[in-house]
Amino acid sequence: MNDKTKQLIMKNREFLKGYHFGDAGTEKTDQEQELPGIPCLKKRHQNFAIPLPAEFDKLNISGDIWDLIMQRKSCRKYRQEELSLGELSFLLWAIQGIRKVAGNKNPVTFRSVPSAGSRHPLETYIFANHISGLNKGIYHYLPGEHALEVWNSNRDYDTQLIRALCGQHFAASAPVLFVWSAIPYRTEWRYGLKASKYILLDAGHMCQNLYLACGAIGCGACAIGAYDQDFLDELLDFSPGPSSDPKYECAVYAACAGHIE
Repeated sequence: MNDKTKQLIMKNREFLKGYHFGDAGTEKTDQEQELPGIPCLKKRHQNFAIPLPAEFDKLNISGDIWDLIMQRKSCRKYRQEELSLGELSFLLWAIQGIRKVAGNKNPVTFRSVPSAGSRHPLETYIFANHISGLNKGIYHYLPGEHALEVWNSNRDYDTQLIRALCGQHFAASAPVLFVWSAIPYRTEWRYGLKASKYILLDAGHMCQNLYLACGAIGCGACAIGAYDQDFLDELLDFSPGPSSDPKYECAVYAACAGHIE
């Protein structure tokens, strides 16, 4: 290991640590300066949205949390069977469903997963390959409406997605691939330089909920941390970085899911 690599490893290790008071310097955060934040929910990209079933009583959901935790594991092989729209709806609600919205000046959302300061900086996109009643395509989840919108018109993304996932064919061909992006400023507005760590912790909460929710309906999931950042961002039509734009967005995590083989 050369000296340059050692220095980078040391820098990354420091990022893992908790912060110390004074680390961020003397500048106040934008919230402390009473500057306006950005909306807690991303606006619709399209005029039309696909409503998702909100009643889950027809699903065979297991309620034994002990069994779900004990049986949790990554699954890379899926049956050639479509996920139902109801199953997809349940998984999306489990990872980002909104229970209530509070506040007027700078509203916050309370969801099915925790988030530092209720900032919820993450957005969910799906590559739908085998979903009953849903055309193959790239969609964006609208948690405020519990609906999906078509994100772009690319339905022939197979080769591109395999490349974006660094050759992980099983994930690219799964019934559904979830990609979580971050809009960092939602959290930076309140926490400044400490935001990056909190955003990644938030992503972990979401993915664990996906594993447990999959287990509850007889499905499996596999978290994906290896991906080509630039290529995946381009596939999702995100602007290239780095950028200080408050609306800047980039992929931070992914996971595939389907019925276990």
